[in-house]
Amino acid sequence: MIIEKSTVTSPKGDITLYTLTNASGANVVLSSLGAGIVGVTVPDHSGKLDDVALGYADAADYFYDGPCAGKVPGRYANRIARGHLRVDGKDYQLAINNGPNALHGGPEGFQNRIWDSAVEEDSVVFTYTSADGEENYPGTLKATAIYTWSDDCRLTLDLKAETDAPTVVNLTNHCYWNLEGHNSGSVFNHKLWINASRYLPTDDTLIPTGEMAPVAGTPMDFTTAKEIGRDIKTDFPALNYGKGYDNCWVVDNYTKGKLQHVATLEAPSSGRVLEVLTTQPAAQVYTGNWLAGSPANKCGRSYDDYDGVAIECQSMPDSPNHADFPTTQLWPGEVYNQTIVFQFKTK
Repeated sequence: MIIEKSTVTSPKGDITLYTLTNASGANVVLSSLGAGIVGVTVPDHSGKLDDVALGYADAADYFYDGPCAGKVPGRYANRIARGHLRVDGKDYQLAINNGPNALHGGPEGFQNRIWDSAVEEDSVVFTYTSADGEENYPGTLKATAIYTWSDDCRLTLDLKAETDAPTVVNLTNHCYWNLEGHNSGSVFNHKLWINASRYLPTDDTLIPTGEMAPVAGTPMDFTTAKEIGRDIKTDFPALNYGKGYDNCWVVDNYTKGKLQHVATLEAPSSGRVLEVLTTQPAAQVYTGNWLAGSPANKCGRSYDDYDGVAIECQSMPDSPNHADFPTTQLWPGEVYNQTIVFQFKTK
């Protein structure tokens, strides 16, 4: 494994980029801004290499971007209703930054911070310490994101966190994928399979109602692989609220700490396949419904809506306000420890 390091100067500090290249020449580019994935170049069925991770030409454009492209949002990825949080008997009011709700840890969020970083053997380790009271979350939280790239094009992300006071944490990666190449347009023809027979219905602000509803007989059913675009325009509440898929699926047979295969994405022309594995209990699938107007991409244009799909392995949105969802509470002495694997193949 070859790991190369470079630095880009930005008004908010130096951004460190790492390029990890495996024996076949496939590579991953990581950024200390938001502990992000900014490029993944892998072969198609004929061996042609292309970058399949949506991203921007300028490393500094990842600051405060609406899509949160490629980054690790936190302290709490996804939404918390009305920004209301209760931890250890105390109430906290978070910033409202997504309609009436809190999203991705707030306006600053981990995704807009430059993380400390270092190379450790064949991995890149990013760390960020979030002070007690940052974005009004309780407790000083140390977060770690460890990326490892293998010769068989397996990108592993290990997410860890520790706290000195009771708090909540929900970390994921927010990369958008287009397996035909990041600049190739809509992902409607990609086939998606999700290992989930239930999803979380929401209100019109995308906050879960608390129900875990069966996908059977609805456009939310990906238990048999189907094209993303097949049902996306169906008149159905979940699709109407988000202008496409922006919903959370409940992983079947979830077992805490167990790595499971939760999704497969396939591109018809390139033959590229992405298998997603995780220890997390849920996956938010977002079809890039609001990508238009994003910063100029690596080919110089702004992406259009639906040019990529994010498969965000995480805990369920608004979990602190739903006692029957898997807990996102973290106590002093505990270690938050989750894994996400992106395995690239061809067929």
